Amino acid sequence: MAARLKELYNSTILADLKTKFGRENILSLPKLEKIVINMGVGTATQDKKELADANEAMGLIAGQKPVITKARKSIANFRLREGQAIGCKVTLRGERMYEFMDRLLTLALPRVRDFRGISSKAFDGRGNYSLGLNEYGVFPELNPDKFVRRQGMNIVFVTSTENDDEGRELLRMFGMPFKDEKAKS
Repeated sequence: MAARLKELYNSTILADLKTKFGRENILSLPKLEKIVINMGVGTATQDKKELADANEAMGLIAGQKPVITKARKSIANFRLREGQAIGCKVTLRGERMYEFMDRLLTLALPRVRDFRGISSKAFDGRGNYSLGLNEYGVFPELNPDKFVRRQGMNIVFVTSTENDDEGRELLRMFGMPFKDEKAKS
C-alpha cells in the first residue's frame, strides 16, 4: 500500500501545481526529494550513553538505522576532538519519507506545546525548508518513561525546485501548518 501523502501528491497536488504554475510538463513541477533528520548531541563528549539513547530514539522515529556523525575538526573550548562522535542523522527517501512526513504533520506537530504554526521564512533560497524541534518526545513512537532527556532535532525538507515560493507552495499543499506572517503586520 502506498503512503497516503504520496497518493495525495500524485492524484491532487500535481494537478493543482500544474494550474498554479501554468506548466504542462509534470517533471518540471516541484516534488519532495528527501527528508534529512539531524540530531546533534552536544553532551556526547562527556557521556557516550546519551549519544546511544539519541541514536536509538532517531531509529524509532525514522524507521531506519541512523548514521553516527563525527566532528570534522578539534575545538578545545568545547572539549571536542576531530573524529569524535557528536550526533546522528538519517536521510529518508521514497515511501519512508512520505510516512515520516505524514506522522510529523498529523501526530507530532500538534503535540508541541503552544503550537501556533511554523515559520514560513525558514527556506534556504533554493526551495529547501528547515524545521527545528526542541524536543523529540512529541513523537508517539517513543516511550516517555525510557527517553526522559530533552533533545532537539533538525528536519530538512529537500525539494526539486530552485525557488522558495514553489517549495513553500508544495509544502503548503502537503498540509504543512505555516503561520500566516502577513496577518500579523
